[in-house]
Amino acid sequence: MSASHDLYRYSVSQYGDLICHRERMVAYEEALRRAVRPGSVVVDIGAGCGILSFLACRFGARRVFSLEPNDAVLLGKEIAAENGVSDRIEFIQELSTDINLPERADVVVSDLRGVLPLFEMHLPTIVDARERFLAPGGTLIGQRDRLWAAVVEAPEVYEPLADPWVSGRFDLDLRLGRRFALNVYRKVRLKPNQLLTEPQCWAELDYRLLTEPDVSADVEWDVTRTGLAHGIALWFDASLIDGVEFGSGPGEPDSPYGMAFLSWLEPVEVLEGDKAAVHLEAKLLGGEYTWRWDSRVLEKGNRQQIKASFKQSSFLATPHNPNRLRKCADDYIPELGEDGQVEQLILDLMDGQATLQAIAETVSGRFPARYPSWEDALARVAEASKDFSR
Repeated sequence: MSASHDLYRYSVSQYGDLICHRERMVAYEEALRRAVRPGSVVVDIGAGCGILSFLACRFGARRVFSLEPNDAVLLGKEIAAENGVSDRIEFIQELSTDINLPERADVVVSDLRGVLPLFEMHLPTIVDARERFLAPGGTLIGQRDRLWAAVVEAPEVYEPLADPWVSGRFDLDLRLGRRFALNVYRKVRLKPNQLLTEPQCWAELDYRLLTEPDVSADVEWDVTRTGLAHGIALWFDASLIDGVEFGSGPGEPDSPYGMAFLSWLEPVEVLEGDKAAVHLEAKLLGGEYTWRWDSRVLEKGNRQQIKASFKQSSFLATPHNPNRLRKCADDYIPELGEDGQVEQLILDLMDGQATLQAIAETVSGRFPARYPSWEDALARVAEASKDFSR
């Protein structure tokens, strides 16, 4: 589902979870049936084991470029051979943004979402594919995602976050940890009866038009029932092609996507007719999204009476070493430490001439305190080889 380096760690069983999600697969199958014509060229981005590539072949694709950085492509090749489509699918084990293709595609299909479509490099990857891979008049699958939000009652999610940091545990005052634990963005599964407001659509991502990865919005709700509010739930509805949709909202317990939960710093008792409001921001920073949610709850019949007000961010979910933050400042002048010197030496020695053993021997000789023998250095050298060698 992701186009980032995290996909290298996806297991075959996780790809299997996506294949077994009936609503998702029925939607993708129907979208491909409508979009692919005999002779079509198809690009499948984040292909995993290749299930969407195989369906594209079934519907007549002449050529499919199946792009996936994970070693799952090796299984995909075996499955392609078993099903007699090896001659029509070219598996490329790279990120789509790192390659060029020999021809434009009639169809570009992908599912790079995480819990939400605002996930790692999903949006920049789709923009890149649309601009470089898709032929004029071609079809993107999916075309649009709508993002939804509601205030929810979720003690089963909230209490495990807050309870470790109550005062008195082990006769210690641990309350300082609470503010970190509750600035959390977490995957959850919730039921419709846990919603305290009607869902509001707070963003629409039209992949045929969008250019920027960041999203922000102001959302307001009227509370529809009395309850104890613990935070905000987020989910999406996907439109793959006109009339072909699926979603990840409340009541979808088998969804591999789940829902996102933005916790409040304190539970809030709400009454029917109270008003809740939030300013939501999702910013892509360094390949990951940082979330901000500024929330208010206003009393029924008296909009000037604030029941609760919170300013929160996923950036605040962990303590930050000020020295490390200083190193990210635009005016900081960096100098390589020993770890960077090791990495630089390894890369300099990857010249197409030296074996990994020879490189490891040099690294051990240069940094004997860290790597007493070449065998000790070999794992580090091998990792660099996997990441950077051709």
